[in-house]
Amino acid sequence: MITITLPDGAKREYSPNTTIGEVAASIGPGLAKAALAGKVDGKLVDLSYPIAADAALEIVTDKHPDALEVLRHSTAHLLAQATQRLFPDTQVTIGPVVENGFYYDFARKTPFTPDDLATIEAEMTRIVAEALPVARSVMSRDQAVAFFKGKNEHYKAEIIESIPANEDLSLYAQGEFIDLCRGPHVPNTGKLRAFKLMKIAGAYWRGDAKNEMLQRVYGTAWLSDKDLKAYLFQLEEAEKRDHRKLGRQLDLFHMQEEAPGLVFWHPKGWQIWQVVEQYMRKVYRDNGYQEVRCPQILDKSLWEKTGHWANYRDNMFTTSSENRDYAVKPMNCPGHVQIFNHGLHSYRELPIRYGEFGACHRNEPSGALHGIMRVRGFTQDDGHIFCTEAQIEPEVTAFHRQAMKVYADFGFSDIALKIALRPDNRIGDDADWDKAEDALRSALRACGVEWQELPGEGAFYGPKIEYHFRDSIGRGWQVGTMQVDFFMPGRLGAEYVTEESSRKTPVMLHRAIVGSMERFIGILIEHHAGILPPWLAPVQAVVMNITDGQAEYVDSVGETLVNQGFRVKADLRGDKIGYKIREHTLQKVPYLLVVGDRERDNGQVAVRALNGEDLGVMTLEQFIAKLRAETEKH
Repeated sequence: MITITLPDGAKREYSPNTTIGEVAASIGPGLAKAALAGKVDGKLVDLSYPIAADAALEIVTDKHPDALEVLRHSTAHLLAQATQRLFPDTQVTIGPVVENGFYYDFARKTPFTPDDLATIEAEMTRIVAEALPVARSVMSRDQAVAFFKGKNEHYKAEIIESIPANEDLSLYAQGEFIDLCRGPHVPNTGKLRAFKLMKIAGAYWRGDAKNEMLQRVYGTAWLSDKDLKAYLFQLEEAEKRDHRKLGRQLDLFHMQEEAPGLVFWHPKGWQIWQVVEQYMRKVYRDNGYQEVRCPQILDKSLWEKTGHWANYRDNMFTTSSENRDYAVKPMNCPGHVQIFNHGLHSYRELPIRYGEFGACHRNEPSGALHGIMRVRGFTQDDGHIFCTEAQIEPEVTAFHRQAMKVYADFGFSDIALKIALRPDNRIGDDADWDKAEDALRSALRACGVEWQELPGEGAFYGPKIEYHFRDSIGRGWQVGTMQVDFFMPGRLGAEYVTEESSRKTPVMLHRAIVGSMERFIGILIEHHAGILPPWLAPVQAVVMNITDGQAEYVDSVGETLVNQGFRVKADLRGDKIGYKIREHTLQKVPYLLVVGDRERDNGQVAVRALNGEDLGVMTLEQFIAKLRAETEKH
């Protein structure tokens, strides 16, 4: 007999080679019906998987975190089967799971059309109704090559030929359709749920531009119709909130071909930038940071010392002059070390905190660029803390509290924390990595918060805490970071004098709260759908006259508000008041101040909020007090 340990710690005995499906059935018919796959000693497998020895077992149902991956993987096969039923001349290639869904690449002479997608989706629904059993089989490499060549699936055969000859391969069959796949899959097509085909794109075979172009069909799949509808609604909302569209509509910024991945900020967009920057500058001051400024271009020798030349060169823009090679800085940290090194520091001075709104450039692939969210030139609210090992935990704890307050002020409350751990390609020894990772865990533990760990996702020079938040429509964004670095200061010769009058290398903490200013502003625009709160809005109020008889008063109101430090414009055009209101509403100005004869004569303004709410008539002093109360807390 073998012993199966269930997630609740319960142990059950079974005959060797009992399948996961049989275990589920022995526990209860409800579980057997709900089961999609299993997880044996942490490995996802099919329900038909025979358990040969003692093992820990999880039954994957809708409630399991791996359920979606299994469903989406199986739905990709469903797409391929439906496509080949309808278009027998189509060859299949690969169909992986991606974020929020899956895709499948097809080789076909005739391009798919949107109508074809609707037809394929309908066929997928019919195959689900057939509830075809999904069966796994194993072939040798050479058998699999011959099998797929016999089916005229030359792309699939080419994939298999690149696999070592001694490897056995798994194939999955559902009805007439058979595909090469590692699995696992649902036990039958009737288990597949809410799905939708989304779009068609081109993709080079094996990702090589020298190869032929394939047709990629993207789809999404969810556990329920409710989840699918929520996702489609999110996409619809995201389209409305697209920062690129709103950037044009609100005259905030633009991009153009002559400067790929670089932003042209217009006056209103730059005003938003300035508000964010001044807010963060106050955060620097309030938390003991000294603001600095470093050069944009540094000699190659410095980047060699940091490890960037060996580990990050492809991402850097380089130049040369007078037989010397330089790199445009992709990050600010080496410059801050140079400032630290300019003079000898005592342990009594630590921690030393530097902050910089540092402009950086990275050679991002053109295909990865996306509005102001993913650019080649960006500015960070970049800070570096030079401290002792004993100071790591309190500094990380203090940073965490700073970051959470900033995010709350900008309107974000759903924050998740993750620790990115050592990658394979890294510098330094494991003992230092152990200390760095443990310090981050200890600091978060002291804050009483939970976190997720991401093995292998740290930078080459240190692990980091990542701050991920969800916006108003449920999308996740990674923004802030706090990183422990035992290595760069030593490589660049940073030292301080210890209590024993010896020399020691400080620890360097890399921190950013909003991260890239460009990206953060893009997120803000989409989070608020362009309707920025008054303290952030580039124009906080517009004062408008109804007739020429109020022009002088409107002008004086505008001047008074500007002198009070508010971002206000006076609209004295001769257009009808309804037209002016509509225009400034479309520009998403928080407050519209309308002045007629009565308001002029009584020293008042009629206040209308952006949502159309009539706030009534106020004295100018009352409106100033209202706007100040909404802006000063930030």
